[in-house]
Order: sequence, then structure tokens, then C-alpha cells
Amino acid sequence: MINLIPPELRTSLKYARKNTMLRRWAISLMMILVLMTITIISGLVYLRQTSSSLAKQIEASKSGLQIQNQESVQKNVEDLSSTLKLVVQVLSREVLFSKLLKQVGSVMPKGSILTTLSINQLSGGLDLQAKASDYQTATQVQLNLQDPKSLLFEKVDIVNIQCQTSVSVDPIASKYPCTIQLRALFNKTNPFLFIGNTGSTP
Repeated sequence: MINLIPPELRTSLKYARKNTMLRRWAISLMMILVLMTITIISGLVYLRQTSSSLAKQIEASKSGLQIQNQESVQKNVEDLSSTLKLVVQVLSREVLFSKLLKQVGSVMPKGSILTTLSINQLSGGLDLQAKASDYQTATQVQLNLQDPKSLLFEKVDIVNIQCQTSVSVDPIASKYPCTIQLRALFNKTNPFLFIGNTGSTP
């Protein structure tokens, strides 16, 4: 087949085909660039939103931790304040406590000795333990402590009385074989009161 198209036209057609192909490539590259641009912008927007969300979460966590820390510190301060108040209260009335011990000792009947005295509450009374030469003297300890004239206790209950029947090598246990445990409730007008109830002071 003989090509009768003039050389100039043939060249024009050749470049026209190349231009068409180049145009298609250019359009494809532009579409790819547009898609890449959209992807990059979307990624940046997502990263910014994620960063903002994380920043808010971190701030909320910090606020929560700060509130928890404040509550913990406040509780510790309150506990310390209560302890200090109790210490000040006891120390400021230490002399009254020594006078209370002296008064308890003075009402103990003959043949008995006070061995232990402890506070069982912040207000109200004491736990006492005494030794006595016999059972009758042990019960007399309770009566003397509860005597209104002693100005000490409103009520004294016997918790336990134990008397040893065997001879002990301990001289104190040998002389005072009976042990009595008592629980005493302070008299509200006790002038020797140092914790709890209010009363007149000597």
C-alpha cells in the first residue's frame, strides 16, 4: 500500500499522536497529584484532630491526678491536725493526769496495789488492773473507786478477778495473789479529768 500523504502532513499527524499521549499522561499525573494532595491534607487534618484530642485527654488526666492528690494531701493534713490536737490536749493537762494517779492510789484499800492504768477511749473512762491480798480486798478496790467521795468515777465494773492458790516465788504475787481487772467510767464532775468530759479543775 502506497502512502500518498505528504511528508509535512505525516509529520503533523505523528506529533499530534504524541501530543495526545502526552496530554493523557499529563492529565493522569495531575489526577495523581490531586489525589496525593487530598491524601496529605486529610492526613494533616486527622493528625491535628488526634493531637488535639490527645492534648485534651492529657489535660483531663492531669486535672484528675491533681484533684486526687489534693484530696490525699487534705486527708493527711486532717489526720495530722487531729493527732496534733490530741497531743496538745494530753500534754497541756499532764499535771492533771499525775494528780489523777495520786488520787486513785489514795483510795486503794489496804492490802492492794494498782498495777496498770490505761485509757480505753478518748473520752469516758479507764481500764485498771490491781493486785490484792485476798478476794474480799479485791472487791473492796471496786467499791472504793466507785465511792462518790473519791470524786473519780461514776461507775466501776469488775471485768475479772483471779486468785492464785499455789505459792509463787515472786514476792509480789506471793503477797498479792489476787488480780482484779476493772473498767471505770469517769465522773462528769471529776476534778482530775484530763481527756473528754468537762469538769472543774483543781
